[in-house]
Amino acid sequence: QVQLVESGGGLIQAGGSLRLSCRASLRPFSYFTLGWYRQAPGKEREFVGISSWNGGATYYADSMKGRSTISRDNAENTVSLEMDNLKPDDTAVYYCIAVKMYGNYLQPDYWGQGTQVTVSS
Repeated sequence: QVQLVESGGGLIQAGGSLRLSCRASLRPFSYFTLGWYRQAPGKEREFVGISSWNGGATYYADSMKGRSTISRDNAENTVSLEMDNLKPDDTAVYYCIAVKMYGNYLQPDYWGQGTQVTVSS
């Protein structure tokens, strides 16, 4: 049974920082690409970023480059998203995702339930 459970969302003022976490039940954990998507109100889900199976490579959406860090701890079965300099348009539900080996990160295999991030002006 696969579960991805996000935590760490909340209300943050613009310019602040936030760290989201996701705990996964995936086995073996290290064979999956892990990452994050988000969905703003009234909009479709969009890609945020991913981390490779061993955490050695990351790829971010343009809006996240330079102010976000995705990290994974395979011993603890967690992946995190740290965001700095938050903006009001970062307001969204953030989803943890997992991609099988040889899978396509644009078509994630597993999704969490999401955690709300609201950035005030």
